Amino acid sequence: MSVALFTLGGTISMAGSHRLTGDDLTAAVPGLDRLGHQVEIQDVEKIPSGDLTAGRLLEVVDAASKAVTAGAAGVVVTQGTDTLEESAFLADLVWPHPQPLVFTGAMRNPTLAGPDGPANLLAALRVACSPAARDLGVLVVVQEEIHAARWVRKTHSTSTATFVSPNTGPIGHVVEDRVRVLTRPPRLDGVQGSAEPAELENIRVALYTVTMDDDGVLLRGLADTHQGLVVAGFGAGHVPAKLAPVLGELAARIPVVLSSRTGGGSVLRGTYHAPGSETDLLRRGLIDAGFLDPYKARILLRLLLATGGLTELGCFAE
Repeated sequence: MSVALFTLGGTISMAGSHRLTGDDLTAAVPGLDRLGHQVEIQDVEKIPSGDLTAGRLLEVVDAASKAVTAGAAGVVVTQGTDTLEESAFLADLVWPHPQPLVFTGAMRNPTLAGPDGPANLLAALRVACSPAARDLGVLVVVQEEIHAARWVRKTHSTSTATFVSPNTGPIGHVVEDRVRVLTRPPRLDGVQGSAEPAELENIRVALYTVTMDDDGVLLRGLADTHQGLVVAGFGAGHVPAKLAPVLGELAARIPVVLSSRTGGGSVLRGTYHAPGSETDLLRRGLIDAGFLDPYKARILLRLLLATGGLTELGCFAE
């Protein structure tokens, strides 16, 4: 049986001005001969992850789905780490298979001492082949840790330990070449309906981070240019009192999702009651993002708008 490998570029494949192919990447992985599965490589366009689009990522997920349908035990995607958490979450929302779809990358390129790419790739391939990783949806594997796409975050600009899951921790580890899954989070049902890449590209959802003494001037006219808005509020979902009516007016015209800028924890629903509190904002029509961070909330809202699935807005707070 085989495992499919799709390479998208990023630090893991940067060797100075030269971009490594999938063959180059796998040649640098020690112990790959003990994997027990043939690696079927598909080199995709080599671009920085900051230039990836949601539509392009959906095309890769579709190709990965076809590889599984053709018999692959699982799929690994390598890409740059800058948007890896967003790519993995978008894929998780549409991935229909029990077979694992695993994202990985690197923080240190192959020209540096101690590059982390080969170890991350080997661990990701082991997870993609493992029966233990079935029915877990899309995963991110780095540092021999297995993270659920729904929860993982990039938290440091340069550290190889940048990926963490603040609310849950990793759901498993690769130990002595064995895939050890410690907990099995409920599988996402996924977004009902399907979004064509072109449809998704036409959906504009803004992300607005609230700051101290924020008056909302930058939000003027946003409902005329965007189909949705995600607000990254203070703490448990708070904004300055003078910003609350501005957000309420926007929520009357487009979906506005309330999340937290803190990077961990959930938006509250009824603890605080002052103007600009979570209770006030939800009463004005904003949508509770629950534990979803602002970046993932934006992806989910775009996909719901593209598929006409706005009746599923309650899934933000699940």
